[in-house]
Amino acid sequence: MKTFTRGVAALTLPLALVAAPAAHAAPGSGTGTGADAGGWRLVAAEPFNRHVDDRHAAWFRDDDGPASPYNVDVYDNDGAFFETVGGPAFREQLAKVNTYRKSFSFGARGWLTAELAARDEDGDGKPDAPPTLVTRDGVARMDEPSHKGGVLVRSSRPLPAEYRVEMTLRGLDFGGQRGGSWDYPDGRINGYSPEGCKTNHPWASGGDFSRPECSWFDVRTDANGFYYLGIMDYARPAPHNNVFIHTHRKVAMDSYNRYKYTGTGLRVCNPVTKQYEPYGASTGNGVNAIFMTDDRRYANQPGTEYLMESECGFAKGKAIVSQVDLRPELLPAEPYTFAIERRNGAYTMEMSGNFAHVGQATFRYTRSFVQDGEPIWHYNQKAEDYDGRFNAEWTWSGPGGTLVDKDTWPAGSAYPDHFIIGDPHMNFYEGDAQIDDVRLFVPEK
Repeated sequence: MKTFTRGVAALTLPLALVAAPAAHAAPGSGTGTGADAGGWRLVAAEPFNRHVDDRHAAWFRDDDGPASPYNVDVYDNDGAFFETVGGPAFREQLAKVNTYRKSFSFGARGWLTAELAARDEDGDGKPDAPPTLVTRDGVARMDEPSHKGGVLVRSSRPLPAEYRVEMTLRGLDFGGQRGGSWDYPDGRINGYSPEGCKTNHPWASGGDFSRPECSWFDVRTDANGFYYLGIMDYARPAPHNNVFIHTHRKVAMDSYNRYKYTGTGLRVCNPVTKQYEPYGASTGNGVNAIFMTDDRRYANQPGTEYLMESECGFAKGKAIVSQVDLRPELLPAEPYTFAIERRNGAYTMEMSGNFAHVGQATFRYTRSFVQDGEPIWHYNQKAEDYDGRFNAEWTWSGPGGTLVDKDTWPAGSAYPDHFIIGDPHMNFYEGDAQIDDVRLFVPEK
């Protein structure tokens, strides 16, 4: 049996109890943003009116392992979790994957960092169909032609104890219906190219890892998506496998656009009627604003449970709730703004724009670090802000034996906040987006 113990920050004594809950802001809509309400001071801004081009940075090989700057835990691309559930076949499949990365800072004093990842399929030492990040016409264009890559913009340094971060979305083509159809006139399927097979190879939560690549799970007819804004719990956010991201989010607003989905695992809140509707009643362009908590969402794979506030009420777990449905056809003339705040012992997620059903509106949803006994996953930036009460261990078994992920949230641990925008997966999602006006605020003194 393998045991993995997560690293913790130096313990500061006396150890404080969990932060007291802040006053809970009820779900609600309006037309102004949190920044408009005042109380914030702008400390960093990127309008993308200066030249940024990832071609000025070189690709480098990342072989994973402890020596890699992207090494985090057992859910990494070469992690012990996959060795456990996949057995020796996982290592055989991973040997076929040659990962290349780019990383470069930009913006005033380098406050932002771009992280790109791709795979070398033919072994010629160059990544194939790599993603790109370039500024043009005052926006940053993120282009990801293959689901085997990933591209993010992130904060270069940990975020302050209290902050507001926001971004403007001016273009989006990462799946969802277009013109009322999941199958596009240009042949793409939910935003994916129709060429070749597109699967989650070589990372899965179980199953037969010895299968040929094209026999793995088909992502093209499953889901596409994009992270509008998310807060991660580790030091160097970058694209990894899709299992990894499900253990490292604190809060996030993303899209999860499922191709012709008719099941009960997703539902949409109509903000006018304040009633849940089946996923099929939407255009598949929803925003999922999710607060992660410490319970396990899945019995057979890693992932934290979801807490979801919306105009339809509060929901824990079960069907994923989309709070609003975007109208991508209005972009770029009518952009959307997304923001996350951490203040007064709580996180707030905010989205503004012209949404289906309701038109121009702003929606804000707030939860305290610990509210009604439910913590926001890894909320504590400092060890002294948490006493270990939500610690647990996760056990996984498979052809590779048994793995115990011990101390998932121990006393003495600390998780500085970093934000991400883009696609953090290296085996899901494909498309392009245009982002603008990434801004960071701190409270006025």
